[in-house]
Amino acid sequence: MVVKGKLMDAGGMQNTFRRLSHQIIEKNDGVENIVLIGIKTRGVTVAKRVRAMLEEIEGVRLPMGEFDIALYRDDLGENADIVFLGSEIDFGVDGKDVLICDDVLYTGRTVRAAISEVMQLGRPKSVQFLALIDRGHRELPFRADYTGKSVPTARREGISVHFVENDGEDAVYILEK
Repeated sequence: MVVKGKLMDAGGMQNTFRRLSHQIIEKNDGVENIVLIGIKTRGVTVAKRVRAMLEEIEGVRLPMGEFDIALYRDDLGENADIVFLGSEIDFGVDGKDVLICDDVLYTGRTVRAAISEVMQLGRPKSVQFLALIDRGHRELPFRADYTGKSVPTARREGISVHFVENDGEDAVYILEK
């Protein structure tokens, strides 16, 4: 893949996380009932960033967990080599507003798998979804409640989200296959 352009730099990402955090607070009348779950791998970083921003604004420590949704995917064939990285949820979801976080929303299959996994844990008050980037091409009828940036892409294009923690920089790139 070849980099076609930069969609967001570090400053843009910081501003986006701040805006998304304010939207979450407004929609939920605060953060008292929110628990965050990041979808492995980069959704975990998104959840950590959102959590840090919400804590900075509201001064409240929020529960956060991590999902590996590999076992809930419906688009992996029987012969697929599934590497399960494990899920870490050490809190209950009953009656909570569960905020699932991921870096890129594409077909909707990851969201479906994450919701299936949440429902195995209990009965939340609500399930909300945050995507840093929505690139379109939905195969299932899901949309993000909170979207950092909508970027209509061609199928031959890709999105690459970079985080300082993983890649040494904060940036979002559009790629050409």
